[in-house]
Amino acid sequence: MTYDPEPRYPVAGRDVDLGSEPLVAEWRERGARVVALDGPPAVDWEEVVEPITASTGAATVDMRLHFAPWDEVRRRTLDSELPGDPVFGRLSTRSVAELVGDPPEVPEGLVLVFGPGASLVAHDLLWYVSVPKRTAIEAVRRGATSNLGQPPGSVGSEQRLLFVDWPILDRHEQALAASLDRYVDASDPAGLRSLPGDALRTTLRDLSHRPFRTRPTFLPGPWGGQWLRGRLGVETEAPNLAWSYELITPESGILLGGDQPVEVGFELLMALHGDDVLGASVAERFGVSFPIRFDYLDTLEGGHLSLQCHPRSDYARETFGLDYTQDETYYVMETTPGARIFLGLRDDTDLDAFRLAAERAGDGEELDADRFLASHPAEQHRLYLIPAGTPHASGAGNVVLEISATPYLYTLRFYDWLRRDLDGTLRPVHLAHAFANVDARRRAASLGELMAEPFVVRKDNGYVELELGRHPDLFFAVHRLDFAEEAEDDTEGRFHVLNLVAGEAVEIVTAQGDVHRLSYAETIVVPAAVGRYAIRRLRGPDCKVVKAFVT
Repeated sequence: MTYDPEPRYPVAGRDVDLGSEPLVAEWRERGARVVALDGPPAVDWEEVVEPITASTGAATVDMRLHFAPWDEVRRRTLDSELPGDPVFGRLSTRSVAELVGDPPEVPEGLVLVFGPGASLVAHDLLWYVSVPKRTAIEAVRRGATSNLGQPPGSVGSEQRLLFVDWPILDRHEQALAASLDRYVDASDPAGLRSLPGDALRTTLRDLSHRPFRTRPTFLPGPWGGQWLRGRLGVETEAPNLAWSYELITPESGILLGGDQPVEVGFELLMALHGDDVLGASVAERFGVSFPIRFDYLDTLEGGHLSLQCHPRSDYARETFGLDYTQDETYYVMETTPGARIFLGLRDDTDLDAFRLAAERAGDGEELDADRFLASHPAEQHRLYLIPAGTPHASGAGNVVLEISATPYLYTLRFYDWLRRDLDGTLRPVHLAHAFANVDARRRAASLGELMAEPFVVRKDNGYVELELGRHPDLFFAVHRLDFAEEAEDDTEGRFHVLNLVAGEAVEIVTAQGDVHRLSYAETIVVPAAVGRYAIRRLRGPDCKVVKAFVT
């Protein structure tokens, strides 16, 4: 058994529907006149719509042509722009309805209203067509799709996609989840895959009561990295895989079905069954936001990560519109002799001198990181805590499992080793934001609390649970279960996220009888609704399972 890059879950009581024919058949069977086909701009709308209208003879209304003029859309979302900032934005609080202009006239006869906001038009059937977010961002980067509200054929901006479009579209999709008649995956617009709304909702309800994995997203990066494809066997044509988004819920998808699955955004599961996934007390605090993320940063055979920090809570809320900020931890999965973790400032660091050196790096002058940042030997299976505002980086020669609060777009770089991105452009740094957030208290003499020794929380027959680290600024804790054969646990009303950090393969067995296998380095969510469960070694050496949860 090996790492599975595409975990899949069966659809309740049926198979996935293939092609446009099931949509046409449903339209006819339901006797509908107006069908609303909603979804994001990155869908290849022409290729999706043409076979449906060819089979039905329906007229079309393209909602993309009924948004307010683009200048007006920009004006209505000005609160998301940070003047003079080419990288970051403030998360939009607007809605699709606020960006639409005059409502379209719907002709007589059969009509397909399609495009973002189609559900705002009176309709008899509601379908939602989607593409994974990794597909949307790739399309924007190559100039193949527009932003929300832009006229079709326009070239969109990645910055606007991340900070304006996605927050708006996620809320829009979540609001439709309970009333969808069909969910359509248009990853391959010529080979649609879809599920009736009732089957989707039943499947997601079942999933919210059993352990499940999301589909990881693998990304190349300029610091190298070969562990993900060498050790885990992830196939890629890229020169390396520097990241794996194991569980980053703004981008995570869940695969439903067999050989040709439907990929459903995690946000739909949270909209429909957030209380079951999170637990009532956590859901009361975080709403439909899944608050913990897991990802890999691979610098084996590569270079140091950028020297960076993340916004402190007040700054994150007031400047970026975040409900909670990007507190992090690094768990060292693999390391090599001499590898380091940069964490905190040296005791003698002068912040003005640090900033001056960082500014000079913009003119091509190298910055001496050891003059300003403390560094520590990277120890396998040690956890390093990184509260917001703490300067940090994983050094070359490590694989770290980043266990963090979910926000992930606000990495504020001090210095990136004068490194160029894979397209040859100098990677940007963000000195104004970074130095506005650096926490001068995080100095070498006081960093013991960020690298605490594990201590035993409980010990039972054949297993031990260790607390690896906890800090008052972090709303989550990281524990580890070490065992030779089996360990027992209980969500006690709060979800767990697990990762097999040592061992070959285990299975998770719930009190309800659900069984899920987990291989080395895989990440899995155990919903709060699961309650009691056991983790059993299937084969290989003794096991270590990291567990993160909201405190």
